[in-house]
Amino acid sequence: MTGRPDAGASRAVLVGVSNYTFLEPLPSVANNLPALAAALASPDAWGLPPEHCIVMAEPHNGNEVADVLWQQAQEATDTLLFYFGGHGLIDGRGELLLGLPGSQHGRSHTGISYQWLRDAMAEGRAQRYVLILDCCFSGRALGLMSGTGDLIDTAQIDGSYLLAAAGENVTALAPPGETHTAFTGELLDCLAQGVADGPPDLDLETVYRHLRRQLAAKGRPAPHKRDRNTAGSLVLARNRAHQPRPAHPHKPAPRAPSPWPDPQHFTTAQDFLDGLGQVRAVAGQQVRHVAEAAGISPGTVSSLLNRATLPARWATTGAYLTACGLAHEETTAWQDAWERLRSLPPPPADPPVADPVPPPPREAARPRWWKSSRTSRRPGPKA
Repeated sequence: MTGRPDAGASRAVLVGVSNYTFLEPLPSVANNLPALAAALASPDAWGLPPEHCIVMAEPHNGNEVADVLWQQAQEATDTLLFYFGGHGLIDGRGELLLGLPGSQHGRSHTGISYQWLRDAMAEGRAQRYVLILDCCFSGRALGLMSGTGDLIDTAQIDGSYLLAAAGENVTALAPPGETHTAFTGELLDCLAQGVADGPPDLDLETVYRHLRRQLAAKGRPAPHKRDRNTAGSLVLARNRAHQPRPAHPHKPAPRAPSPWPDPQHFTTAQDFLDGLGQVRAVAGQQVRHVAEAAGISPGTVSSLLNRATLPARWATTGAYLTACGLAHEETTAWQDAWERLRSLPPPPADPPVADPVPPPPREAARPRWWKSSRTSRRPGPKA
């Protein structure tokens, strides 16, 4: 299932927290929610009716959010989108928490466990899931969409797409004086203005690559993503910047565009690795079938698709691309991109995240029989 979702069978849950008791306020998050809801309701986008787009501003209870998400997951049979804007926290196990108004560092019970949300969505009926997290350390959620037992495996859905505003050890950005946060503001601009020289429709993959280019050019945190199957081809909106080229009467008709990702557009190793996964999704082949055609083991294919760095040798990658159906000249273009990216200097490492400061130890509870010397002292006899 690809293309634009059916508005009548799709749902969106938008959650945002801007006012915090113990953490720094994020006033721009309050502007994100209505703007994103309006974008999803636009006829150029999904055209969601108001009752299909639930906006939850300043929720005080994690169970409240999980219950609403679970209900919408039961009603959506096409696509379910969940968005969160606010502070991201890290619990004692290094997992992501979404900050509530009363959240505190070092107190996991004061935030929303990402695991709760994952479980609520996994019990739904939607064919596709889109998660957009605009918070610090949101890249940590990527780990919950890989390996066995993840959202995609348990729900057996056609596609799932997670778009994170920052890496697992990187803070997101809410620039002072700007109407929206850095990531969501760029996303809204993309939907409103379109992508120059882009396709007629803005699918998730096109939007992701545009956001990476735009945010990197401004020196802001680059988003990360994890997708499964054909989720990257899900359309968010019509590309308002698209201008079809007029046909020339004396020129032959242009060739049909290649279904494969164009390796000439890859600027990072992650782009290259994401492209490998898209190739298999476009080919519509399972890992074991690709492995058999390439003459390698299924484990080797899985390792290739889930690695974090460029392959050290080309042979396995070339065999994989050929098995997926790429012609010789197409695999040659991929090899050129691989050699070009290998020559680039490695990106700077993310700064380490300081361990949260534990709260001061509480005073031990006094037994009921304890009384202070002042209250236990009986008054003396009257003079």
